[in-house]
Amino acid sequence: MDPVSVVSHLRSLAAEPRNRAGIVSDKSCLAGLILLLSHQDGAVVEGALQTIRYLCENTNHCEIMRRELGMMVSLENIRNRGDVDNHIKLLAQTVYMLLSASVQMYTPEQKSNKSKPQFFITSSNKRAKTITLHIHGLDNLDRKSLCEEALLKVKGVISFTFQIALRRCTVRVKPELATECLTSAIAETKVLKAQQVIKNESGNEVYLPMPSESVPVEKNSCLPDYLPEEESPQKDVEKALARPASKEENSGSWFNAAANFLSKTFYW
Repeated sequence: MDPVSVVSHLRSLAAEPRNRAGIVSDKSCLAGLILLLSHQDGAVVEGALQTIRYLCENTNHCEIMRRELGMMVSLENIRNRGDVDNHIKLLAQTVYMLLSASVQMYTPEQKSNKSKPQFFITSSNKRAKTITLHIHGLDNLDRKSLCEEALLKVKGVISFTFQIALRRCTVRVKPELATECLTSAIAETKVLKAQQVIKNESGNEVYLPMPSESVPVEKNSCLPDYLPEEESPQKDVEKALARPASKEENSGSWFNAAANFLSKTFYW
């Protein structure tokens, strides 16, 4: 099977939710998708990105794909390529952010035991409440960094995680912290505005109006040290583990495996 046929079949299969778990669990398919991301034909690259985008609709799949050897590096490379259209680069950026969302979580509050810093939400925060914010202007990594800095300064914030593609931020806070404190802190950036997202009686999501005036925000007197994303060891590991072999050396064996997978696993 040629690359165009392979990516077309995979995209069609991924469009059907019941097929996605089978694709993600097959290592040869994920490896093949990564290989297709570096193909010279822009249509093949776009098809591979669309396939991965379908698979990203399940957050469990995001974690598996993010850890797949070479996945994140390949997506970064597409964003830096000069021979692909801008809409393909935008799609690559969207997929990259969706895969990264599962690890973008920070906790400014630490337990008294300093030997094991807690960076993630744990069951010990049973009394914490969760607030979902829609953040207007959250459309790139620089704006995300501004939002992080604002939230880290708010006393009572336990943890937060981002979904940049949806302009969403989910924040866990102490019960006594008012939502208005979060929106006011974010508004202090001058370029971002936040609204709380809730569900109405019909079960539909609605945005609560933002207060016309800011409210006083109690700030943390000092902040713990954090590992910036650009210094994250995960990024270096992915670059170090990128496949050294050329596309020509790998393509033949993978296309045979992919064709075999498609023919044995699914029907169309």
